[in-house]
Amino acid sequence: METKRFTKNDSGFVCEHCGREVAPLGYTSRNHCPFCLWSLHLDEMPGDRAADCGGQMEPIGAAPDPKKGYVIAHRCTKCGAVRRNKAARDDSRRLIIQLTTRGI
Repeated sequence: METKRFTKNDSGFVCEHCGREVAPLGYTSRNHCPFCLWSLHLDEMPGDRAADCGGQMEPIGAAPDPKKGYVIAHRCTKCGAVRRNKAARDDSRRLIIQLTTRGI
C-alpha cells in the first residue's frame, strides 16, 4: 500500500484558465486559482508535480469538511482524473458555495 506524501511547493503562477496572477499562499502548496478555482493536473501526490498530463482541472463540486473547511473536487478536462483539494483561505467563497450545490 502506497502512502501519500505531501511535498510543499508553494509557488505563484498565472492561471491558464482565467489569466490572473496568483500569489503563493505562504503556508502550504497552492493547488488552484483562488479567483476561478481551476487547477492544472500536475501532481500525482500533493505537491510532487509528477503528473505527465498537464490538463486543466475543472472545479466540479465542493463540500464542507469538519476538519479541513471546504474541499473542492476537480476533474481533468484532458484525462478525466478526479482529485479533491482543500480550499485555501483566499479562495472565492461565492464560487465555493455555488459548487456545494453539486456536491462531490
